[in-house]
Amino acid sequence: MSGRARALTDSMPNSVETTATATPLGFDEAFTLHHRAVFRTARAMVRDTGLAEDVTQEVFLRLYKNLDATPGEELLRAWLLRVTINVARNTLRGHSRSVAREDEYAKQETAKADWFTVAPEEDYERRIEIEQTRRALDKIKEPMRSCLLLKQQGLSYREIATTLQINESNVGSLIARGRKEFVRLYGKIGGKQ
Repeated sequence: MSGRARALTDSMPNSVETTATATPLGFDEAFTLHHRAVFRTARAMVRDTGLAEDVTQEVFLRLYKNLDATPGEELLRAWLLRVTINVARNTLRGHSRSVAREDEYAKQETAKADWFTVAPEEDYERRIEIEQTRRALDKIKEPMRSCLLLKQQGLSYREIATTLQINESNVGSLIARGRKEFVRLYGKIGGKQ
């Protein structure tokens, strides 16, 4: 190496010295330097200012939590924008799922409202039938009533016997007798006999 080249390289600070004396970028400085770029990227992705603010907040929260693990100052902007893109995509997915759930809920509520929007006469008749059914069931003796109710709920004879602690071979006859008794009582209560 020539004398002038050596003098020039000796006068330049050593790269080891530079990195040792440079202070790492703090959170406040990173926020100030990159907030605008992160927000613009987020808004371009989600196309909603409110969601973009949420994404920006999440990105800087992640930066704050992982400040020691983030790349150096020269790669920080690229890292922040990559995180912004990922968070924005996740936000869009979550938002579209939320909208789909809300739409489904609205459809169900509309269907319920249509079902409940019954003429007053029909509603009154339905309530009377329910009340008559309950009164008839209340008059059936145990264990016939319990067997009948459990069978109506879809339990097998074995499950009914286990639940009521009775002999499984008696369940069928108790259900049959309970049905017969229900028809007799319901007819009397409903005035059909």
